[in-house]
Amino acid sequence: MITVFSGGTGTPKLLQGMVEIIDPADVTVIVNTLENEYFSGVYVAADLDTVMYTLAGMINQETWYGIEGDTFVTHDTLKRMGCPEILRIGDEDRGIKIQKTILMNKHPLSEAVEIQKERLGIKSKILPMSDQDSNLTIQTTEGKMDFHQFLVEKQGRPHVLDINYEQVDSAPGVIEAIKNSEMVLVGPSNPITSIGPIISTKGVMKALKNAYVVAISPIIGDRPVSGPAAKFMAALGYEVSCLGVARIYQDFLDKFVIDNIDAHYKDIIEKLITEVVVTQTKMNNQQDKVKLARMIFG
Repeated sequence: MITVFSGGTGTPKLLQGMVEIIDPADVTVIVNTLENEYFSGVYVAADLDTVMYTLAGMINQETWYGIEGDTFVTHDTLKRMGCPEILRIGDEDRGIKIQKTILMNKHPLSEAVEIQKERLGIKSKILPMSDQDSNLTIQTTEGKMDFHQFLVEKQGRPHVLDINYEQVDSAPGVIEAIKNSEMVLVGPSNPITSIGPIISTKGVMKALKNAYVVAISPIIGDRPVSGPAAKFMAALGYEVSCLGVARIYQDFLDKFVIDNIDAHYKDIIEKLITEVVVTQTKMNNQQDKVKLARMIFG
């Protein structure tokens, strides 16, 4: 079994390549839940839904959020009625989110996700990192903000000074998945607010130190694959480079995959991590996704 740590953009792209060369039933994805929040009365677990829609073959690959071909009648109606939303939620996407919200009246998040992924015909296991909500606070030069206020409302523009979130218990099955895996793959997602929260859940770091762990750098050159990773890394004192990511992961990582343009970091990173592989990590199309997956899994 392969266990993958995922956020909501870079890693789902890799999952598309993985399931072409690995039986999806042999893949478990542990997903960040730090950014989960209620909007317009529905529970939004953005990264979980992105992973779920990706594995169901229905993700909007232009935005890496929501469902391909979705409509926005409800969203537009709310705006017209004077109740605008921070997030632009599609109608089909909203229906699935409403079902998750209803399920969570009787079930923890992990069970709700299991029910939904079965309904969508997904063979892989999808686990939220925790059934508990954790409050993320981003301290900026414009004051304290939550994740969606910073990223969506403010478009990620404010200068970030600090990031704080609470440690939570891991969801049922998370530690077991890590212990029972041939490989734990840390996907190319934001190391601070996507991967960091998974690593911080209780028991995960200990389990990782006894596992074979491979990571793909989400930073190519001095730019993140997507999202505000650069601002977040800089705020916490890390160099915005694959070397900075290596320093974040060095306590548990066995193998680190970096992009060709970062080959000059290889010798330095090998002082921190046993094995460093240099290859093309940017995934421009499905062929790139499969090629990267083949390189990782042989």
